[in-house]
Amino acid sequence: MLARYMLKRTVHAVLVLLAVLVVVWVLVNQVGDPARLILPPSASHQLYLDTRASMGLDDPVLVRFWRSFSGWLQLDFGNSLWQKVPSLPLVLERLPATLLLTLATFLVAVPISLSLGVLSALRPDGLLDRILTAVSLAGVSIADFWLGLMLILLFGVQLHLLPTSGYGGLEFLILPVLTLAFRPVGRLAQIARSALVEEMQKPYIVTLRAQGMSEGRIVRRHALKNSLIPIITVGGDELASFLNGAVVIETIFAWPGIGSLFIQAIERRDLPLVLACVFVIATLVIIVNLIIDLTYAWIDPRASLIVSSRRQRRGRGPVTPSTMAVPGTSDGRSAAGESVGPASESMSPAPT
Repeated sequence: MLARYMLKRTVHAVLVLLAVLVVVWVLVNQVGDPARLILPPSASHQLYLDTRASMGLDDPVLVRFWRSFSGWLQLDFGNSLWQKVPSLPLVLERLPATLLLTLATFLVAVPISLSLGVLSALRPDGLLDRILTAVSLAGVSIADFWLGLMLILLFGVQLHLLPTSGYGGLEFLILPVLTLAFRPVGRLAQIARSALVEEMQKPYIVTLRAQGMSEGRIVRRHALKNSLIPIITVGGDELASFLNGAVVIETIFAWPGIGSLFIQAIERRDLPLVLACVFVIATLVIIVNLIIDLTYAWIDPRASLIVSSRRQRRGRGPVTPSTMAVPGTSDGRSAAGESVGPASESMSPAPT
């Protein structure tokens, strides 16, 4: 089943990539003339015509599209009109810087947001809960580029504590990471808080409290695990948005990643380089989504019920309460360690 699912998702991902490349190719070809952008303003008309012919811009649209499409199938996006080198290797050279910024932001945002969400869920409507609500509202309201400029003005220009741009040691990473992490910290913390508050009100949590289990152990061993599905969904969405949001942040902080290269390629109407940037970014987003989908089955033990229902349809036996997992456990036992059976067995009257 897993192999079939992965094959289906891979085919779907390839089709999505091709569709994105087609849309970008059409849009870029409708904006500006690459030959005009390459040549100086004083270039003669004959030189302009010769440049268009050498770039293949005089060919019919369908011929140009098929030439580009056949190259995509071989991962060949052509030479950059700006750098005069193959486009895809040029983008891959910038990939480590973008991944460093993205992973650093994720490693900062996730632990902070989960800690705030858990503490807020343990004391709903408390002071921390109100602060978290304000931070979450500010995070989704404040634009990333404005926050980045304000951080540069405060810590770089006024206080002279951190560099305002560049790529190097840890000090160059702090301001871009803070800018990218502000929004997901508020959003993830709010999602974690809402999921935990809902989970902590369920009957099995009340049973665990009645058995004397501590609140921290209940959260760690049961409630948090059963609340991870919405947290992982939003976390994966934020991780994908880091790759997209890094386009603007890398430009503001002069970070030598794919984002800044993408902006430069758009400004120069460098179609091969634009397509190579889109291909790499879209591939990373698709990989993130695949990892999230596969994580669902590992995190949520109730996913095994899908297999059980299919066995029932094939005549391999019905699904009974004794085969169903109780929230917080991965087998057929309750949180107290007792086997869960049909209600008629546990509530039948004693013989007289």
